[in-house]
Amino acid sequence: MKAYTDSFRKTPLIVLGRTDKDDQNVYYLCREEGLNVGWRVDCLGDMFGFSDSFNHMFDYYPLAIEQGMKAHDAWEKAPIAFEACWTMKHWKEMGWDINYIIDQSLKWHISTFNNKSSPVPEEWRSEVESWIKRMGYRFVLRKFTYPKVVEQNEKLLFTSWWENKGVAPIYRDYALAIRLKGEKGSWILPSDANITSWLPGDIIYDNAVFVPLNIPSGEYNVQIGIVDPQSKEPKVNLAIEGRDTEGWYSVGKIEIKKSGLK
Repeated sequence: MKAYTDSFRKTPLIVLGRTDKDDQNVYYLCREEGLNVGWRVDCLGDMFGFSDSFNHMFDYYPLAIEQGMKAHDAWEKAPIAFEACWTMKHWKEMGWDINYIIDQSLKWHISTFNNKSSPVPEEWRSEVESWIKRMGYRFVLRKFTYPKVVEQNEKLLFTSWWENKGVAPIYRDYALAIRLKGEKGSWILPSDANITSWLPGDIIYDNAVFVPLNIPSGEYNVQIGIVDPQSKEPKVNLAIEGRDTEGWYSVGKIEIKKSGLK
């Protein structure tokens, strides 16, 4: 297990939980070692499909998460992944309650779901589409304010109110950035926001980015994006309108004035 965690320092990791031995592995990595490791189980949806006296949804997952793996809060630092028991078609044929299955998976902070490349029953399509929108993270920008005018070589102060409408944070260390785009070019100004800490609910993030002296004066579009720290290319689709072909979202205009420095 140590070889696994020592070899992948940046990649979000998960470990299998399904048997008592697997659960102890999860417990060891999440609790004893204090590592940022999530878990995966592979029988979501089972509602007495194997036995009249046992099913995974009632008898295994709740106990394993709280008592076996003791990993009820692992989702805050690493992904939680589920795979379907059989297929959704089988769930439908057996008369199992899709809404109950969905609600429980969201309670357990699901980030990814493997449906085994099987079709979704047409009658359940709207429920499943709504489910997908709540898996993992879903960032909504509620409010963004900044001054109308800022000088070169000064800080561009801004306030922002976000909402994570998903059930988990993002697990990759992407950067929240502002892009100033005008006729004379564009400049990307990364913030120091730690978006991996943006758990479900409201997030207030107020800060500033520095406007370089070499940005020509003039009018610019103010755009925001969640970008790769190296390439500075947007990597995350926000749950708002206004995305351009490059992945940036425009929030207004700003005037850059020449610096008053002598």
